[in-house]
Amino acid sequence: QVQLVESGGGLVQAGGSLRLSCAASGRTLIRYIAGWIRRAPGKEREFVAAIGRDGASTDYADSVEGRFTISRDNAENAVYLQMNSLKPEAPAVYYCALHTGIWSRHTNPSTYAYWGQGTQVTVSS
Repeated sequence: QVQLVESGGGLVQAGGSLRLSCAASGRTLIRYIAGWIRRAPGKEREFVAAIGRDGASTDYADSVEGRFTISRDNAENAVYLQMNSLKPEAPAVYYCALHTGIWSRHTNPSTYAYWGQGTQVTVSS
């Protein structure tokens, strides 16, 4: 199995930036599609971004397109989410997750096999 540990969350003002990191252990990261999925209190999980096994393919939710960038470093077994131009929103926990299947399923949180503990992001107005 794979263990995932997120870090980098916190409180940031609107318009600011934050960089989330995800450290993986147990298996080499290149085996998996990697994604970031968030959940706000009282709401269901929401797909944020995903990146293919070799980093060539990326996809983003419409709400973050153009502001967030997902990246990975397979040699370091790490996934990152650079968040720029942050908007004031309800606090959300961002989870790093790994997918064992095909790319077409990457926007569905239920299809991810491995999850980290999450890191909270709060954007103040």
